[in-house]
Amino acid sequence: MEDKISQDLKQAMLAKDATKVSVLRSLKSAFTYAKVAPGANPDGLSDEEVLAIVAKEAKKRQESADGFTQAGQPERAADELAEKAMIDTYLPAQLSEDELKNLVETAVAQLDEVSPKAMGQVIGAVKQQAGPAADGALIAKLVKGRLAQ
Repeated sequence: MEDKISQDLKQAMLAKDATKVSVLRSLKSAFTYAKVAPGANPDGLSDEEVLAIVAKEAKKRQESADGFTQAGQPERAADELAEKAMIDTYLPAQLSEDELKNLVETAVAQLDEVSPKAMGQVIGAVKQQAGPAADGALIAKLVKGRLAQ
């Protein structure tokens, strides 16, 4: 995936697409920081690590857009969401809310006692099954709603 991003960066540079160049350079920068971080694997980043970094960058853009919207700056929020859309093309398709509900139900069915105290255990099980194809905030909301019943 890292190679694909590098190639897409070259294509964007040739096409003089400044926004895409900026977004892809920020991703490459995040990869570089992860590679030189203390305790990093000297063999480079695995595909899972690259996916995690890309997901983290997408989440940053979403949080920025939310902040700009709350601050009454819809133009800047739209810019952040456009960048997030570019980053999202490198992520696996997100699971739908119905698919997540099914995973939550499966995880809750495996519990001995259904109570709000088991929220962390259920969220962990759902995240393990869904991987990077699920939004953590949505998982937490669904689990909280299900355990409150």
